[in-house]
Amino acid sequence: MIYEMRVYRCVTGRLPALLARFQNHTLKIWKKHGIRQAGFWTTVVGESNQDLTYMLAWESLAEREAKWAKFMVDPEWQAARTASEADGPIVQTISNQLLAPTGFSSVQ
Repeated sequence: MIYEMRVYRCVTGRLPALLARFQNHTLKIWKKHGIRQAGFWTTVVGESNQDLTYMLAWESLAEREAKWAKFMVDPEWQAARTASEADGPIVQTISNQLLAPTGFSSVQ
């Protein structure tokens, strides 16, 4: 397994809009494309309380590439994204890392 950790830094005050987009739209679209989430977190203590961190689980880099590409061009996703940004941008920056578990990790 490969895990992808993504951190979205929101425009100040727009975290609720991002959370709503994931809860009401994105997760359903991911399910349609077979994208598996491993968890979501908001920051309680850290650099910014405007961050959403989440992890995705992939069987391989090839799986990630194929499924992510289909998700990004999905008309339902594009419509949800556009609608959620009607009041302005939500996300200021996105960072991501692809992670491989160590042999002693409780997550494989």
